[in-house]
Amino acid sequence: MALERTSMPIGIVVRKSPGVTRWAAWSWKVTALLPGAGPARWHEIRREGETVEYHAATLPLDLWSSDTEGYRATLSSREPGLLVVLRSAEDPASPMPWTPVLVTASAYEGQDYMDSGDGLIECVPMPAGLIGWIGDFVAAHHVETPFVKRRRDRARVGTVEEGRGDPRIRQAADVYRAPGHSSREGTG
Repeated sequence: MALERTSMPIGIVVRKSPGVTRWAAWSWKVTALLPGAGPARWHEIRREGETVEYHAATLPLDLWSSDTEGYRATLSSREPGLLVVLRSAEDPASPMPWTPVLVTASAYEGQDYMDSGDGLIECVPMPAGLIGWIGDFVAAHHVETPFVKRRRDRARVGTVEEGRGDPRIRQAADVYRAPGHSSREGTG
């Protein structure tokens, strides 16, 4: 079966608001997605006092026929969302501290990024049209694979006894005996 791919540009909207603690001057949050958006680079959309929303970037949302299981997991969640990953800007003199690098619909790929904890990672609710587009892709390309339990090898792996303690120290019994049994009990 051939690997199929489709793509859609997704605009990333980021909100910058004053921090609530003295340790963080600003709070950054990915707040919205713009399906089919044109190119942008930190274009200011709206300003209310010190709070500013930016169209930070437009990234491709790639769907692959090999990842439909991850898309199904995303679509079956209570509130389906895309995971957006922003990394710290490489240039410390950059006017914006974040660089958008990825948007994904796969719950499994998203979990990998969440586990890494590297950067700003947000799950943003999907618009209804995007849910339908991903659902149509999954319906067209998902192939159910049956679960096959792996059989154990016939090789004997427990024949070498390692970790039995220091052979120079005399042991009255097995070093794996239950605690509380002294070496004097049960001998004789």
